[in-house]
Amino acid sequence: MPKKQYDYLIVGAGLFGAVFAHEAAKKGKRCLVLDRRNHIGGNLYTDEQHGVHVHQYGAHIFHTNNKAVWDYICGFADFNRFTNAPIAVWQDEVYNLPFNMNTFRALWGVKTPAEAKEKIARQIKESGVTKITNLEEQAISLVGTDIYEKLIKGYTEKQWGKSAWELPSFIIKRLPVRFTYDNNYFNDRYQGIPIGGYTQIIEKMLSEADVELNVDFLTDRENWASKADRVLFTGMIDAYYDYCFGELEYRSLRFENETLEQDNFQGCAVVNYTHRDIPYTRIIEHRHFDDSTAGEKTVVTKEYPAAWSRGLEPFYPINDEKNNALYQKYAQKAAGDPEVLFGGRLGGYQYQDMHQVIADALKTAASEL
Repeated sequence: MPKKQYDYLIVGAGLFGAVFAHEAAKKGKRCLVLDRRNHIGGNLYTDEQHGVHVHQYGAHIFHTNNKAVWDYICGFADFNRFTNAPIAVWQDEVYNLPFNMNTFRALWGVKTPAEAKEKIARQIKESGVTKITNLEEQAISLVGTDIYEKLIKGYTEKQWGKSAWELPSFIIKRLPVRFTYDNNYFNDRYQGIPIGGYTQIIEKMLSEADVELNVDFLTDRENWASKADRVLFTGMIDAYYDYCFGELEYRSLRFENETLEQDNFQGCAVVNYTHRDIPYTRIIEHRHFDDSTAGEKTVVTKEYPAAWSRGLEPFYPINDEKNNALYQKYAQKAAGDPEVLFGGRLGGYQYQDMHQVIADALKTAASEL
């Protein structure tokens, strides 16, 4: 049998596929990377507009406690010291996130952690919630009624497209409540944004691979798969198997970009809009991710949650009991399939932060290679 042109065909030029391709190249393996979009990088893709590096698929802030992963990603770019300190707008009121003493001070005028704890405890007791059957009851049992009504309810209902009474409680297993005056959203030791954007990182990772864009592997899979010994698929696992057990469910997003003739629109990178009547969940102002992008114009993005259907981008898996059980059927089928590896948030039907994707890709590469 003649030797195939490539050792690996990697479907998806996002972070998981790029890390695997880089590790495979270090082992002398030849990789062909396909992506149905017209660019590499997947949802990490950033491009420059008016001197600003724009996150085209929503805010991506790298954060981790895993030093090995941090050292790995820093091998591809220098990172700044960006600290995620978003704010929330409810009607004409502004609050700091995550929920902390600055939030409680604005809500109730309290000054000490003891006062804030007493206020929350009293609201939980007065709510009468004794049995947790849905998201609303879960949230109120954790933070009381004021925080729930102003900062959780509307945002969450927009995000998932359902009433909080209809949503399962597991979506909010815990809520970040800090009784300190600390607006740093993440607790992780390492945090930042790559200076120059994320696309450069993916470019370096894929520098030894051949890359084909605007290619839908699933429409011509036999042809593409014939070019390599092994396939790594980072797309939707149910789509790979032609939905033979049924469709997994997702939530999608729509992004609306606008360039403004001013140097500073909202004063921070991320502002959440928590009132149900405002259709978008947040506005991102990209210049605040990197202070070196100062200029006379700014680029902002409104983020609209959307129902998912075939043809739209699947952003968030709906990991409820029904979908997780369905995914297990696909996972079992994949485990017995010698022709393909699966990876990434779509291949594994799980929401992952960037550091988790890298860790999983490195683990897969170490096992496979």
